[in-house]
Amino acid sequence: MAAEVVSTSGVRVEVFDAMPSVGRKFLLAGRGGLNLTHSEAPERFLSRYGSRRDQVGRWLEEFGPRQLREWALGLGVETFVGSSGRVFPHEMKSAPLLRAWLHRLRAAGVIFHARHRWLGWDADGALVFATPAGELKVGAGATVLALGGGSWARLGSDGAWVPLLAARGVAVQALRPANCGFNVPWSDHLRQRFAGQPVKTISAAFVAPDGSTIKRDGELLVTEHGVEGGLIYALSAPLRDCIAATGSATLYLDLVPGRSGSRLADDLAQPRGRDSLSNHLRRRAGIDCVKSALLHECADKEDFASPQRLAAIIKSLPLRLISPRPLDEAISSAGGVDFAAVDSNLMLKALPGTFCAGEMLDWEAPTGGYLLTACFASGHAAGHGVRRWLGETKAAVAE
Repeated sequence: MAAEVVSTSGVRVEVFDAMPSVGRKFLLAGRGGLNLTHSEAPERFLSRYGSRRDQVGRWLEEFGPRQLREWALGLGVETFVGSSGRVFPHEMKSAPLLRAWLHRLRAAGVIFHARHRWLGWDADGALVFATPAGELKVGAGATVLALGGGSWARLGSDGAWVPLLAARGVAVQALRPANCGFNVPWSDHLRQRFAGQPVKTISAAFVAPDGSTIKRDGELLVTEHGVEGGLIYALSAPLRDCIAATGSATLYLDLVPGRSGSRLADDLAQPRGRDSLSNHLRRRAGIDCVKSALLHECADKEDFASPQRLAAIIKSLPLRLISPRPLDEAISSAGGVDFAAVDSNLMLKALPGTFCAGEMLDWEAPTGGYLLTACFASGHAAGHGVRRWLGETKAAVAE
């Protein structure tokens, strides 16, 4: 996106990518249907960026969800709003959009170099790349670094840039997993019998250390190591931060969110007859196999002593999370270049003429189109920052 913005000013633009082809993580994002952006109201949309809403909001003022959909349409890709409010291309894929975009960029004169891994700068400030033909040095009037965070290293975003910038005096916050799964100390029985099973139609509540409560509806997936899935990803940032501060985090699951506690207690108080407890739970509460396993895993024996206690634990089952899954498994990452290290044009204060964009900046967002929208918007902002910088540089030379 930065290349597109800069190329429209007649400046020669070259893009260097460490991978054999560009846009690999973008293609992965479209594997299950490219969720390009979201249609919700602007204020609600901005709230998804948490403590960075002001910084990200400035990018979105110039290139937000509406402009992103118009941009896609300009590439011949129509979009639609799904039932959840998420916005998708009609074909649901990222490849057609990427192909059309690369064709337009190349037609505008943008030059792409694959298998060029950036190694830093030489003593004279030239960019140094490792290439199949050997080391290459490139001088530039301005540079945009869009190197990603630290998740999915095999697609290129391996965080190798962190020490390079830190060595130049750029403040970088530690990269952390975002939109990630968590480790749970499962019993061998649950791990062996239920790993890979989805837990559907539930809600979850998390009480943060400051006393605030966050609730979400959805589903999760039991894994060999713990839990993941949309419901978990939506709460991953506060859960991760709580674990960092206190050593663990407890998520309270409502296994039957459509039923009140009192009604559930009445249903469970019905005579069991010859039914086993498992059958009774299934018939009276809709507690299926994997939900039943979670109930026995996380509840105490005393919780089964009466219908009232059993109903209460079904409505608020404590699930203890002990750590996030590794950064490389996460959908995205938090941390990165501190916003105090860049100016309003996303130029590094310690390295004039060098700009940053995308996930390598210190912001995060949940899945739902928010990540992609802000990445596009940051590239748009950095591209305009480059144009202003080059204009000012030419003016200074002329003077």
